Amino acid sequence: MQKQAIKKLKSRKDDLVRLWTNQLSQLGTMDSVTEEGESQELLSLFLEALSDKSIADPEHPSFDAVKDLLTGISISRGKRGFTPRENAQYLLALKQSVLKLLSEDIANTAELYEVNLAISNIIDNLMIMTFESFMKGREDVINRQTDEINEISTPVIRVWDGVVALPIIGTLDSARTQTVMENLLQQIVDTGSSIAILDISGVPAVDSLVAQHLIKTVSATRLMGAECIISGIRPEIAQTVVHLGIDLTGILTKATLASALRTAFTMLQLEVNKKKVAV
Repeated sequence: MQKQAIKKLKSRKDDLVRLWTNQLSQLGTMDSVTEEGESQELLSLFLEALSDKSIADPEHPSFDAVKDLLTGISISRGKRGFTPRENAQYLLALKQSVLKLLSEDIANTAELYEVNLAISNIIDNLMIMTFESFMKGREDVINRQTDEINEISTPVIRVWDGVVALPIIGTLDSARTQTVMENLLQQIVDTGSSIAILDISGVPAVDSLVAQHLIKTVSATRLMGAECIISGIRPEIAQTVVHLGIDLTGILTKATLASALRTAFTMLQLEVNKKKVAV
């Protein structure tokens, strides 16, 4: 019975394509001609994989090609901003289209139930797999955006010959501290700077963990042969550091970036004077 049902389904491939694409268009979950072509290719692979053996086994090797293509489509949809609901509707629309055609071609209720159950199991299994692929696509987007934000929020600026500054905005965690250190150390090497200024004016709060991250960054800078100055020590941060008993002994700290820059000039034996303009 299932063999005849599969044969009927394959013979109505064009009708199935039309039904599925119409449903996707109505749902607004198909946004390009390219995706329409991918959907038709997916449907072709799905129908080719259906046989009297594979229809009873959702994990049958015949569906491997379907899974590979579907994985790529799901990851792509995740990266393009589709929601989990819209991603689920993609295969749900296929399932509904298949069951609609089967109901038109199979009059026997028992046979229709058996075939519908088998097809539903296969497509439901594919839907579970697409959720995993979709989430991977979304995670890739989030990780890329996080990396971009970290790069933007940790710019190392060459403020003078031999002096670089890194203004830190937001909270420091282990991953971000690693980015900060890598950027700072690389810039010290590239510019041959002997003084680095870490400005924490944009850090909302300093706790023991943030302080430890700062100390690690200072230590890494010193290992590169450069001195490090921490600026942006606001009164509330100073009180917190004292209250937590954090030892910053041996680390140069300044209230403002301007003060830190003056200290750097002194260390480099430089003096900046205003030029008198003749009237």
